[in-house]
Amino acid sequence: MLVLVVAHLCVAATLPALAPRLGRAVWAVAALPPLAAVGWALAHTERVLDERPVTESLAWAPSLGLRLEFRLDALALVMVLVVSGIGALVLAYGARYHHGPGAGREAAWLLAFAGVMLGLVLADHLLLLYTFWELTTVVSFLLIAGRRPDTGRRRAAEQALLTTVGGGLAMLLGLVLLGRVAGTYRISELLADPPRGGLVPVALVLVLVGAFTKSAQPPFHSWLPAAMVAPTPVSAYLHAAAMVKAGVYLVGRFAPGFAEVGPWRPLVLTVALTGMVMGAWRALRETDLKRLLAYSTVSELGLIIALLGAGTRTAALAGETMLLAHALFKSCLFMVTGVVEHQAGARDLRRLSRVGARLRGTFAVAALAAGSMAGLPPLIGFVGEEARYEAFLSGEVAGTPWTTAALFLGSVLTVTLAARYLWGAFAAKPGLPDTPAERPPAGFLAPAGATAVLGAAVGLLPTSADALAAPYADAYHDPPGAKPYHLALWHGFTDVLLLSAITVAAGLALHLCHRRLAALRARLPRLPEAQRGYRATIRGLGGLAVRVTRFTQVGSLPVYLTVVLVTVTLVTTGALLSGASPTGSVDLWRSLVELPPAAIVLAAAVTVAATRHRLAAVLLTGAVGYGVAVLFVVRGAPDLALTQFLVETLTLVMMVLVLRRMPPRFTPEHRTRAGFWLRVTVALAVGTLVGVFAFIATRARRPDSETPDFSRHLADTGIENPVNAIIVDYRALDTLGEISVLLVTAIGVVSLIRVWSGEDTEPSHAAPVAGPGAPPDRAAHRVPDAERSPAAHWDAPREHWLPGARERPGAERSVLLEILTRALFGSILVLSLFLLFHGHYGPGGGFAGGLVAGQAFVLRYLVGGRTDLGLAAPVDPGVLAGGGLAVAACAGLVPLAFGAAPLTATSWLHVSTSLIFDIGVYLLVVGVILKLLHAAEGAR
Repeated sequence: MLVLVVAHLCVAATLPALAPRLGRAVWAVAALPPLAAVGWALAHTERVLDERPVTESLAWAPSLGLRLEFRLDALALVMVLVVSGIGALVLAYGARYHHGPGAGREAAWLLAFAGVMLGLVLADHLLLLYTFWELTTVVSFLLIAGRRPDTGRRRAAEQALLTTVGGGLAMLLGLVLLGRVAGTYRISELLADPPRGGLVPVALVLVLVGAFTKSAQPPFHSWLPAAMVAPTPVSAYLHAAAMVKAGVYLVGRFAPGFAEVGPWRPLVLTVALTGMVMGAWRALRETDLKRLLAYSTVSELGLIIALLGAGTRTAALAGETMLLAHALFKSCLFMVTGVVEHQAGARDLRRLSRVGARLRGTFAVAALAAGSMAGLPPLIGFVGEEARYEAFLSGEVAGTPWTTAALFLGSVLTVTLAARYLWGAFAAKPGLPDTPAERPPAGFLAPAGATAVLGAAVGLLPTSADALAAPYADAYHDPPGAKPYHLALWHGFTDVLLLSAITVAAGLALHLCHRRLAALRARLPRLPEAQRGYRATIRGLGGLAVRVTRFTQVGSLPVYLTVVLVTVTLVTTGALLSGASPTGSVDLWRSLVELPPAAIVLAAAVTVAATRHRLAAVLLTGAVGYGVAVLFVVRGAPDLALTQFLVETLTLVMMVLVLRRMPPRFTPEHRTRAGFWLRVTVALAVGTLVGVFAFIATRARRPDSETPDFSRHLADTGIENPVNAIIVDYRALDTLGEISVLLVTAIGVVSLIRVWSGEDTEPSHAAPVAGPGAPPDRAAHRVPDAERSPAAHWDAPREHWLPGARERPGAERSVLLEILTRALFGSILVLSLFLLFHGHYGPGGGFAGGLVAGQAFVLRYLVGGRTDLGLAAPVDPGVLAGGGLAVAACAGLVPLAFGAAPLTATSWLHVSTSLIFDIGVYLLVVGVILKLLHAAEGAR
């Protein structure tokens, strides 16, 4: 299962690069992974429906109890067919909808969304489910915002992101509470023995908040109509069959275990049925076809949530049927809307007239889908409508008369909406000229036609839908003596059939009286606007942030440091006093050799506090770091000492580059006596705390400790250096997280530097400037022909034979340093590669090698500026750093293909495969250093 998810993401990553070569065929390539997922699901259908779920478990961090758990059961099977099946059809539709540049990006993000949605419905671990849940939020934000988003798309994407992320955070807290109370985070085990009492009701309310925000239920529904600014394929997939179904799936997943818990059923029925009626009523005001479909989606999602959350067998059977029906007819109607907009140039029903006469095939497809939406036989919507009336009228759902009334009213309004859509998009309107429209290509209409035909086929063969939905519904118990309900087109002349007929008739009658209905709606008080509530909330949060910032952000770095240090001191001291204490004797030193470097460290630290020159302070701080590195050498830690030396050197150089833009002396302070003694007190407290903590930490290990002896397992890793084995094998996950943080930090630093220096981040139309990431502009350094002379001399004032000579004034240049740098540059790079490969046998590794290579480029920058650095490293630093992270991550994921845990290393040709991971670290470090140098040059 994980292979399917990863395949979606890997193919998606290649689509932007393939798009220029494949053209429209890139959409066909994108449709292959979803089709593979459908085929895989169908191959396991018989087993799953026989109540033998397909499971997969992969260890991620077993010591922390983290595993990648996946499970294909009856509910997940339906969701996989919906998510992947509709996804493949929408991608085929996108091939005709999208034209020009950007198609590869759109196809890639749609495919990526299909992948993360597939992971969400297959996840059998609470935290894994939440991870995919938030990934769907992020990808949907990118799809709604678009490649070059305008203000409307950016605002809509931001609203969807904030709303669903807020609900997701509430859901995360609920999931953690459930996992803690149940003693397991595996969903199947949690539902097999659901906990009761304690914090369970609170946890369920938080989980439902997440479901309501994702499935656009009131009062969180306003993001869905706003998201209609996105392209139609996005709406047809995310807002009909995928993203909005995540909340529905969550309710359906937890209902079998928790529907009987106090707040569940009342909360689900109240919110969902309110959303059903309110969404349908609000949709009647819309004139934009996509917004009409959006509000009707809010209504229908409320219906499905009410059915799946009711906690009875017949309601669950109806809920799964309506879930499948809604995915088919609503994605079809969205795609039809895109066809009408493309062919007629509008989707406002006030501008469309007699389109159906010109687009007969499109009208036929839309009529099938709208008929299913209205619950007309023999379509699947009719089968689902009878099942939902049966669930409420038979007394299975323990509700009140208002729940049945709300269900009936919402169903009537849904019929009205279906008729309004067909009338608005295709009918002739008095006083409006005929809208010109060209027949769409067959390939453009085919995906929508396929969903409409599938809805009709499943309706004609309801036993197939019953076989698919019954295994999930059987998890609920029927009332004693009740006969199990099964889906069918004909149950005889029953009250349910009569109510279905009344629903259709009343809905059509309301549509025929739409003018009077509009007048009545105008006289009635308007419902509260959720969009206004969202904007008021955002404004209120912004105002609160301003007021809080006014009191907490005073613009003084010493104040911020004082608050942070005092907080750390108090919290840590409290923890130490609560029971931690040094055990045994403490050795202040092991050898007299340690005393000289220790004295240098102390003397430099004291002097730093007294100096007033910035450069002197930086150099003294470097002396502290070098002294500590010497102590590492004395203590027998050459790997740590090497890293310390390299980091300290690089930091020193970077700080000196920063000091170029700052005054040579520290800004004079207007000190008070109280402020002076406060600083002294805080400094002494922090120093004392660190010293005591060091003593406690060095004596914390006990003889009976269960700390693993890594040296005993070195032979299994193929690495002879235990330090390197810990970094790239035993603790490779930590290293992967650290280099990710390093890359993110570098991006943040570069962004701050650009903002501070006023550097324009947009591409300039001026002549290109050579530098890291750009090929050297040799024309910029070519001497004009008018300045050339056959008798040119080395001392000719206008002849520049070294790259970057114009970037450094004569006072800043050193001939000796330039010669030595260019002579030793290659040797330093070779040394860095030696450290990279030698790390598996002795001191070194990817981080140390990357630092050495980075310092070689720093030297080239110092002597030749940006131009010389561009010649030395003619690559994009961002690509190099990102590529390094990708290499390390892929090296960690490859073992999954062989059935091993992620980041598992093995020996191959007497070399550990973790060397690939180390190469990724090397590339990332070099790329980060080049990126910082590039930003530093821009800030000059």
